[in-house]
Amino acid sequence: MSEPKTTPEKPGEMANGQEQPQSRAVESRSDFAELTKKAAERDQYLDLAQRTRAEFENYQKRNQREREQERQYWAKEFILDILPVLDNLERATAAAAQAGEKGPLVQGVGMVHQQFLDLLKRYGVSRIQAEDQPFDANRHQALVQQPTADKPANTVLHVVEQGYLHHDRVLRPAKVVVSQAIAQPAGES
Repeated sequence: MSEPKTTPEKPGEMANGQEQPQSRAVESRSDFAELTKKAAERDQYLDLAQRTRAEFENYQKRNQREREQERQYWAKEFILDILPVLDNLERATAAAAQAGEKGPLVQGVGMVHQQFLDLLKRYGVSRIQAEDQPFDANRHQALVQQPTADKPANTVLHVVEQGYLHHDRVLRPAKVVVSQAIAQPAGES
């Protein structure tokens, strides 16, 4: 039979194999500090991962919105280029109506004009309703102010060139004549 050891094998260990209480407390404190440090590191990395994930999800949503807008407004430049053709069709039909012509050529031009408007409508293009509306600098471009007693000030009297919207955005503002209040002669009340 062997005798129990009387000399400690590790510093802080008692002869019977038990640790001295002070040594255990020192190791507990250092283990606790190490665990606290590791937990703080873990929390820091978890926070970083969560923020990175949220930023990536925001990036994906923003990218999706931008792609949808690109799809919605892809034809803007093309539409701007063909609007003068539409203007000329309108001028042709207006000139024919003013001359009192109603022949098949005038009817054909009118049909092409209507077909053109229908095509633009399918692509989200609509006319800006301007005549007799209050002047809106976002949708109208005032070319002239005309004094009038018939309409309130800043009302669109006449559309010189039609304006258009592409979905909800102004593609081309309407060029308009705007009413101006008639100035009262000095001395009259």
